[in-house]
Amino acid sequence: MFKVINPATEELLAQLAEHDRDTLARSTAAARAAQPGWACTALAERLTAVRRFGELLQARREQLARTLTAEVGKPIRQSRNELAAMQGRIAFFLEHTEAAIGDEIVLQSPGPPRLEERIRYEPLGIVANISAWNYPYFVGSNVFLPALLTGNAVLYKPSEHATLTGLAIAELLHEGGVPREIFQPVVGNGAAGRLLLEQDVDAVCFTGSYATGKRVAEAAAARLLRVQLELGGKDPAYVCDDVEVAAAAAALVEGAFYNAGQSCCAVERIYVHRRIADPFVKAFVEHAGALVVGDPLDERTDVGPLARRAQLEVLEAQVADAVSRGARLELGGTRRTGAGYFFQPTVLTRVDHRMALMREESFGPIIGIQEVAEDEEAVALMNDTEYGLTAAVYTNDRSRAERILARVNAGSAYWNCCDRVSPRLPWSARKHSGLGTTLSVAGIRTFVQPKAWHLTAL
Repeated sequence: MFKVINPATEELLAQLAEHDRDTLARSTAAARAAQPGWACTALAERLTAVRRFGELLQARREQLARTLTAEVGKPIRQSRNELAAMQGRIAFFLEHTEAAIGDEIVLQSPGPPRLEERIRYEPLGIVANISAWNYPYFVGSNVFLPALLTGNAVLYKPSEHATLTGLAIAELLHEGGVPREIFQPVVGNGAAGRLLLEQDVDAVCFTGSYATGKRVAEAAAARLLRVQLELGGKDPAYVCDDVEVAAAAAALVEGAFYNAGQSCCAVERIYVHRRIADPFVKAFVEHAGALVVGDPLDERTDVGPLARRAQLEVLEAQVADAVSRGARLELGGTRRTGAGYFFQPTVLTRVDHRMALMREESFGPIIGIQEVAEDEEAVALMNDTEYGLTAAVYTNDRSRAERILARVNAGSAYWNCCDRVSPRLPWSARKHSGLGTTLSVAGIRTFVQPKAWHLTAL
C-alpha cells in the first residue's frame, strides 16, 4: 500500500494497493492478447472512443479539477485550464491521425514489370507510459492518445503524486469505449515503474528527471526497446534592451511561477540587457511579490504548494549556495511556515553560472536574473547548460530574436512568449532534456513503425 497525500494540508487522501510483479505480468499478458484485435478495429471506432473521452472530460471537468488540485496542489484555476485545453490536443489527434498513418504509395511504375512501392505504418504493440504529475492530462495524453489511436495497447503508470487523476483517466477512457485490456493503469511508486520496464513491452515512454530517464534508457537498451524520453530543463529567457519593460516582466513572472514553477518548460533563468536591468528587476519583483500564495482551492491563489516535500530542501540549498557566492535575495527565499509544502516566490539577482541556481533544475517558484552586456553574451550563457528544451527571447525586433534563437540549442524557440506547448508543433528536446518527439504529426508517428512493401505484377 502507498499513501496519497494532499501537499497543501498534508492530509491523507487515499491508500492504494501497488502493482507487484505478478499483477503486472497478468496485465501485460492481457494487453498482448488484446492488442492485435484493437489494431484491427476500424480507425473510426478508435477515433470515436477518444472523442467520447474528451466529451467526458468536459462533462466532469470540475470534479476532475478538484481531484487534481487535491493531490498535486495546483491552483484550481490552473487545474481547470489544463482540462479545458485538453480539447485542443484531442481535436488535433482526431483530425490528423488518419493522414499521419495512412498508406503512402511512393512509386507506381507501369512496367514491365509493373511495380508499386508502398509504406504502411503499423502499431508498435504495447507501450509502457511512465508519466508525470505536474501536468498529468497534458503529458500523459501526448503519449496515450496517439498510442491508442494508432492501434497500440498502453500500460499507463501515472506518477505516484497524481495517481487518483491517473485512475480517473483510465475510467473515462474505458467509459468512452477503449477496452480495459488495451488501457491499463499501473499503480505504485518508482518500484512499480522499474517492474513495468521488466515486462514484455515494445516501447517505453518516460517523463521525469534526467537521472531517472538515463536509467530507463539503459534498461530499455538491453532489449532494444523503442524509447521516448521527456526529461528536465533549465530553460532560459533573454530580455533585450528594446522591450516594453513592464510587459516583459509580467510575462516572465507567469512563465517562471505558473504551477509554482513545476513545469519542464518553465523559465528557470533570465538574462537581461544591462541597459534595462534595473527597471526590469524592479518590475519583475513587483509582479512576483503580488502573487497570492495559499490554499490551491481558493480562486484567488496564484501559487500553491510544491507537489513533493523533498523539493523544498532543493530550493533552500540553491538559495543558500547562491547567496554564499554573492547573489542578492530580492524576494522570498524560504518555505512558508505551517502545514503544506509551500515555498515563497523567490527572486535572486547578481547571479552567475558558478551557482547551482543557474545550472541545475529548480522545479519550483525560484528564479535568478543575470545581467548581460550584449546579445553575444546572452547566447553563450543560454547555451551554457546540459539541457536543451526551450528558450525565449523578448524584443520588439523579430529578426533580432530569430538570429539569437537560431543559435540556441533547444527544441522549442519562443519570441515574446514562453512556457507554451502546441499540439501542432513537435515537442522535442536536445541534450539532457530528452529523446524523441511527441505532439504534431511527427509525434503521432512516434507510435508506429513503417513496413516497406515491394509489389510486382508478373
